[in-house]
Amino acid sequence: MINTTHQSIMKTIPIILFTMTIMSCQSKQNNSNTTMSSEKDTQHHINPYYSRTDTTVLNIPDSEWKKVLPDSIYEVARNKATERAFSGKYWDFEGLGTYYCAACGNALFRSDSKFASTCGWPSFFQTLRKSSTVYKTDNTYGMSRTEVLCGRCSAHLGHIFEDGPPPTGKRYCMNSIVLDFVPDK
Repeated sequence: MINTTHQSIMKTIPIILFTMTIMSCQSKQNNSNTTMSSEKDTQHHINPYYSRTDTTVLNIPDSEWKKVLPDSIYEVARNKATERAFSGKYWDFEGLGTYYCAACGNALFRSDSKFASTCGWPSFFQTLRKSSTVYKTDNTYGMSRTEVLCGRCSAHLGHIFEDGPPPTGKRYCMNSIVLDFVPDK
């Protein structure tokens, strides 16, 4: 009896997690936190790997990233954490400009590829250039997804889904904390 109950619970957990994820993508909340955090602003002064022009692929150990990144960015970029839906500063942000990797400065997305997906995270239908991101299979939480990593430093950015708008049909569902936004001049 106990073994059967345990098996039922173990089969139900991935379904519950998947349902919670879908529900968060479909619910609408309002959070207009679009200001730059002072923690992120100061990190570029101590991070020797941050460059908005250098596209050299970095092979830096996590122990080094731990020294140069703020804890909040490190948790998502290196430990693959995820922000709560509707909590990041860019999920409903509409500024015109370029989004960069907050860990290394790699150019990732243009604002004209951003769209309102209502899932609670900033969503884009294409990257700035093919080498901006790389992809990895992610089978965590009982789901099969495609993880999106920075093409320069391999920071975890989020996941890509096949339910985006034309012309690509892609939805790059990103974490705001690992994005820096620079407005057009």
